[in-house]
Amino acid sequence: MEARLEKLELLFMEQEQTLEALSHQVYLQHQEIRTALLEIERLNEKLKSLSPSAVGSQADETPPPHY
Repeated sequence: MEARLEKLELLFMEQEQTLEALSHQVYLQHQEIRTALLEIERLNEKLKSLSPSAVGSQADETPPPHY
């Protein structure tokens, strides 16, 4: 009975450590996603601020010579 209890305690400790490690990874990924979303937002604002002539349109482009 004592050996079974010790085995269960060890399994519980391993699971607790695994959960802590996973929680830390989720936190780090959340930070990375947040940073990426902020960068996307910044780039979208920068793109919106460009004048239409700076972006151009496909109608303004000439086809390549091989067409």
